Amino acid sequence: MSADNAEQIAEWNGVQGERWAALRQETNRIVLPFGEAALAAAAPRAGERVIDVGCGCGDTSVDLAHRVGAQGAVLGVDVSAPMLEVARDLGAGLPHLAFRECDASDAALPLDTDLLYSRFGVMFFADPPAAFAHMRSALRPGGRCVFACWRAPRDNLWAMVPISAARAALGIAPPPTDPNAPGPFAFADDGRVRGILEAAGFDAINVERFDTTVVLGVTPRAAADAMTRIGPVARLVREVGVEHLPTVAAAVENALVPYAAGDGAVRLQGSAWIVAAANP
Repeated sequence: MSADNAEQIAEWNGVQGERWAALRQETNRIVLPFGEAALAAAAPRAGERVIDVGCGCGDTSVDLAHRVGAQGAVLGVDVSAPMLEVARDLGAGLPHLAFRECDASDAALPLDTDLLYSRFGVMFFADPPAAFAHMRSALRPGGRCVFACWRAPRDNLWAMVPISAARAALGIAPPPTDPNAPGPFAFADDGRVRGILEAAGFDAINVERFDTTVVLGVTPRAAADAMTRIGPVARLVREVGVEHLPTVAAAVENALVPYAAGDGAVRLQGSAWIVAAANP
């Protein structure tokens, strides 16, 4: 594993990874439509060899395995042991699907791969051009790289409404941040994404915006509970102390009430880039 990525690896093997594993269904409600859009762009075919980068709990790896069939092969890679434990259970019974705990930015990867795929798993590398150059080396000539990554926070109300409410309740101003630092929104600038892929040696780069409504929870309270356990609000609670959780949870729930539809489910806007590139 890369020492440069040590902080991210530690987080995904700690409380953060454990919570994402426990809340797999809740997180899938948010990310599923974006992953499906990336799969449509990737168009995996029967018999292809695929690497699922940052596979998490394995849902996308299982989907890919079904699409490529028994004559193909899928390897899901992730740094999070708790999430991979869920993935291995989910993928049991699919002999052409395997999982490996490793850092895709420098781990040995299967050569002559047809497709590198990722659903929100590539924004955390300390050195993105080097990471993508390494992953490109696993692709056959003409092989494809397709991934989904979040656009700017302002375009993702599902993330900004809860964290803004939590900060307001605690009287905390948003801290200055480096928009290019490893994290969920590190690839928000499509020009930066293109530059990273070009520097890594890819061509035929295409970046398309994809917007949709995401479901945060079946009720405002359920959505608030999920947001206080994963994502930016959960990080804030860890930073300020769990004694502030009741205040934060109440503020987030109140902020989400206006977004509850007739069936009670909370729906907010989400926006991502669907990125495709090829190995010359």
